[in-house]
Order: sequence, then structure tokens, then C-alpha cells
Amino acid sequence: MPVERAVREVPVLRFLRSETGKGWLTISPPLLYAMLLLIGPIIVIVANSFWSQDYLTIDRTFTLENYKAALTEPIYRDLLMRSLFVSVTVAFVTVILAYPVAWFVSFYGGRYKGLWLFIITVPFWSGYLLRILSWKVILGYKGVLNTGLLSLGIISEPLSSLIYNVNAVIITLAHSWAAFAILPLFVSLEKLDRSLLEAAADLGDGPLRRFFRITLPLTMPGIIAALMIVMIPTVGDYVTPKLVGGKDGVMIANAIQVQFGKASNWPLGAALAVSTMVIVSMVAGTIVLLFAGLKRLLK
Repeated sequence: MPVERAVREVPVLRFLRSETGKGWLTISPPLLYAMLLLIGPIIVIVANSFWSQDYLTIDRTFTLENYKAALTEPIYRDLLMRSLFVSVTVAFVTVILAYPVAWFVSFYGGRYKGLWLFIITVPFWSGYLLRILSWKVILGYKGVLNTGLLSLGIISEPLSSLIYNVNAVIITLAHSWAAFAILPLFVSLEKLDRSLLEAAADLGDGPLRRFFRITLPLTMPGIIAALMIVMIPTVGDYVTPKLVGGKDGVMIANAIQVQFGKASNWPLGAALAVSTMVIVSMVAGTIVLLFAGLKRLLK
């Protein structure tokens, strides 16, 4: 028996001694840790979504009523549509504004590229709440923007439409996630082969034609990454809508937070969270496919 056991263990030991086995041994502790902290809570949320709440007790009888309410109730449907609109808009606005910054640093940063990236990330060293509150000061009724417009004579009285609406949420989120869009775009632009641009210029292509035929298609992975990095987290943001959105800027995450908090209805909150996660994944997949098709079209 000991001999047979040793024979059976030989392939395992051989695998563990190989480079692949050593690699798996190296990543296994953080992998298990990540699975415990990421997959575990998701399993709990999904399980709760199929239960029901009876005052302060959880009825673990399987039911789809939570999903029915999450997908058919007008208030939740409208909040989800608004959240998708805000997140997609923020993602595109952020990437459109971040691309020229990343392009300038990559092409004209020279030996100071690291310094430029450092300067870009400095504002984000402050707390997330502090950045949101700063936009509240800027966009407020007696804020910096209204005061400046009044002093220039552009308006005769402060504008009340600058804050506590969807536009304020979009502006604040676009600023909050700008650095996270600039970095993947910069990395993608750094990988761009400059000799291709030189060859296109030698063949008579102008700057605009070079951008659409070479730069844009080859940096499409960075654009897609930046869009996903910005879009997916902003759907779940409930602090920004609460501080600068008002009643017109409430998003689905605020409804989920209420269900897990004041309403103490975890099953419905879990169903809202799972439904949002699935729909956002579908939207993100659609955007990726569309941009992949655009990349092939540009080629």
C-alpha cells in the first residue's frame, strides 16, 4: 500500500515542482482570499433575493416575487433606466474628455510623463466625499459658478438648475472617475507603434486620417477598458446622487441602500442588486461588441 500510494502521488508532486505548479501555489492564497471576499457575498445576495421578508424574520421559502417587483414596479424600472443613462453618459463623457489628456501626455510628455501623471492624480488623493462636496460648492445656488456668472453679467440671478438634478450627478461623477479613465488610455497610447504613424504621414495621410485609421483602432482596447472602468461602478454609486442629485437625481443604488437600511427588506434589496448587476453586464457586453465591430470597420 505505501508503494502504491507513493506511485499515485508522483504526478501530483511532479506538478507541484513544475513552474506551473509553483505559479498556482503562489497565487492560491490571494485567489482563495478573493473568492471568499468577492464570490461569497454575491452568493449570499443571490440567495437572499429568492427569500422573503416578514417584518424582522426571513422566510427562506423559494419565491420570485422580489424579482417581479424589481422588474415590474414603475419606480424601480424608472430608477434603473435613469441609472443606466447616467452611467453610460458619464462613461462616454469621461472617456471623450480623458482621451486628449492621455494623448497629450503620451505624445508630448517627453521625459516628464511620470510628472504629468502625478499631477493628474494629485486631486484624487483627497477623499471621495470631499470631491463631491466641492462640486456642491461650485454648482450651488450661491456657489462659485453662479457667483462668477453674476459678476460677469451673463445672468441676472443665480441659476437653480445647476444642482440637485441628473446633470449635476453626471458632472460630479465624470470628474470623480476622470483619472481612472486617463490611465488605461495612456497605457494604450504608449503601446502604439509610432512608426505606423510616420509611415502613414510619409504616404500622405493627414493628422485626422491618421487618427481614425491608426490611432483610434489600435487604442480601442484602452477605450473599452476605460468605458468599463467608469460605467460599471457609477451604476452602484449612491453617495453622489444623494448629495448633489436631489429627488431628480436619485438612482437605483439609492433604492437598494434604502431596502438594506431603513426598510430592512434585504430580499427585495438583493433582488434589485442582482437585477441591476445582470442588466449592467448585458449593457456592458453590448458596448464591448459594438466597439469591437467599430474597430473592425475602421480597419
